[in-house]
Amino acid sequence: MPHVITVSMGASAQDYEFETSFLGQDFRVSRQGADGDEERAWDLLRRAQADADAVGLGMIRDHYDVGTQRFVHKDTDKLLQVVTRVPATTGASLRRMLQVRAIRHVQKALGNYFDNNLVLFLSGTVNYDMAVEMAQHTPNLFFADAVLKTGAPAMLTSLPQLEVFANGSKMASGIWGARRLGAVLPKLSAVKQRFLAKEIAKAHVVVGALEDIREFSGEGNLKGKTLITSAVDEGSMEWLKAQQVNLVVDVCPQPFKETVGINVIEAMILAATGSEREDLSDDDLAEIIEELKLTPRMLHPTGSFRNIRRFAFVIHPLSQEAIKMGFKLLPESTPKRLMDQVEKAAAFAPPRVYCKMENIVSPTGSEAEGWLIAVGGTPKEMLSRSPEFTYRRLLAAADMAQKMGAQILGLGAFTKVVGDAGVTVARRAPLPVTTGNSYSASGALWAAADAMRRMGLVKAPKGQRVQAKTMVVGATGSIGSVSARLLAMAFDEVYLAGRQQKKLDALKASILKETPDAKVVACADYEGFLGDMDMIVTSTSGAGKKILDITKVKPGCVITDVARPLDLPPEECAKRPDVLVIESGEIDLPSQVKGLKDISLPPNIVYACLAETIVLALEGRFEVFTVGRDTEWRKVKEIYKLGLKHGMKLAAISGVNGVYSDEDIAQVVALAKEKRKTWKAA
Repeated sequence: MPHVITVSMGASAQDYEFETSFLGQDFRVSRQGADGDEERAWDLLRRAQADADAVGLGMIRDHYDVGTQRFVHKDTDKLLQVVTRVPATTGASLRRMLQVRAIRHVQKALGNYFDNNLVLFLSGTVNYDMAVEMAQHTPNLFFADAVLKTGAPAMLTSLPQLEVFANGSKMASGIWGARRLGAVLPKLSAVKQRFLAKEIAKAHVVVGALEDIREFSGEGNLKGKTLITSAVDEGSMEWLKAQQVNLVVDVCPQPFKETVGINVIEAMILAATGSEREDLSDDDLAEIIEELKLTPRMLHPTGSFRNIRRFAFVIHPLSQEAIKMGFKLLPESTPKRLMDQVEKAAAFAPPRVYCKMENIVSPTGSEAEGWLIAVGGTPKEMLSRSPEFTYRRLLAAADMAQKMGAQILGLGAFTKVVGDAGVTVARRAPLPVTTGNSYSASGALWAAADAMRRMGLVKAPKGQRVQAKTMVVGATGSIGSVSARLLAMAFDEVYLAGRQQKKLDALKASILKETPDAKVVACADYEGFLGDMDMIVTSTSGAGKKILDITKVKPGCVITDVARPLDLPPEECAKRPDVLVIESGEIDLPSQVKGLKDISLPPNIVYACLAETIVLALEGRFEVFTVGRDTEWRKVKEIYKLGLKHGMKLAAISGVNGVYSDEDIAQVVALAKEKRKTWKAA
């Protein structure tokens, strides 16, 4: 029976011995702890080779590769040289492979889990291969090597910086003065402790040996974190539970009844195959890993797992009044001339975090949190400048979002229609971008259909088209064109309204190709048809310009105003109390959100474009979903279904003066019926 002995620099109180089967052979495995004493470890290794078929050496400073350079730890190498009769290993080769495989496994199993995470490596040099793999998923890498080796309160923030530091440390180790300084600075433990505790608190993922994480994490800083470490035993799990750690990724598989280190598994492979450490290639190890089905452990110390995804969403003031609300120092009586200057200055302001939304929980168990990032330009200012002016502010917001760890960015209000409607921003931003137009179109029609059902003024036979006429103003725009396509499937007649007849005719032809039996009318001069419409969707980008005369609209008409700024301001809506004007379809979030500040909607209600960003985050769909002016109707349907999956609901129907109650709608219906007795379309 092959016998493997692992000599550990750890405590002898944790020694064990057991028998097991491994690679088709029966094994005896023993652990002998040296209690941190190198002379004792040297003696244990000398004795072990007389009784073992292979020897492992654990809890030591291992050799590592950084970039193209190999770094050999002299003390570890001396200990390995003690064993001359049988193979001896620290497990470095297997560890490197298991670390990389652990990242790939978790990334796939949990759905893009590491995308744009803030990842802190307590030692980037020891975990270099893992860092290279992690860099495939996030640029937010931080390495504490300089802190721990020199005491300097500065993080390394890239792989090239880590490589330069590793090479510099190697050269400095040959200089007497640098060695003396290096021996003194790391002893400034209080400085290191405070600095690293703050860095750990900011990170989403912490990578390191468990004893180092224990030493430097500080009180309460591991709550909700993901830790990547090795050989987690039951005692450690109790401590991790007390720290409320969310997920522990143990890169060392545990196929035995005892918790073993990677050096033990590699020593057993050497004994089973009769190989020397240098004889096992990566291909050999990969084949053995597959044969043994060695996978990392994903442990949940608290008993449950919170898979939290992160988003960011860009907002901006729609008017000078909104600027006043954001800057409380500006009195209501501020003269218009001064406000014009403030409005211009605000357009140049750098992006800032308006608020952070937390506790968005889907019925599926997925969670999301995210930041609303404000840029200062009003629609008036954006329209008065080149698209590049706005692009640069949005890209600055995207950079801010990336550094905070957001995994997808949504564009709100006018930022999604400037220039090419998000295409350029999506191409240049460091994060995937969506305008939210797919869910805006879905929400608009969802709200309109619900409003018409509640009013009961038109017939909607089951399985048949709604017996009504509908118009889309701004039909050739991104949301308007999708609305028109969907309405053509559901209503008797659809009128396409806009400024350019040629574009309207092209849209009509496209709709009829998809829905040949639809009745579609394209009209650049649409005012004369307003009195016949049962429903109107306004989806222009006119920035406050008058786009329809509400006095000409049919009594009982439902107008869904999707435009931002609104096409129909409150004073216009007030002219027709017999018409139901709704501000598109807002969305009620599936849980009680925390941290959401005022966005001119009732509590827990968000605009559909923001809801699209949240739904994509909950789904783990970190991709460019909706950009450009040609919103795809298949995406409108897809985001609608995903919204239902994640518990999104149509919010109470709102108008310019707030939520419509059943009594409000009943009053609109009563007024409409009365006015229809004498109504004549113009």
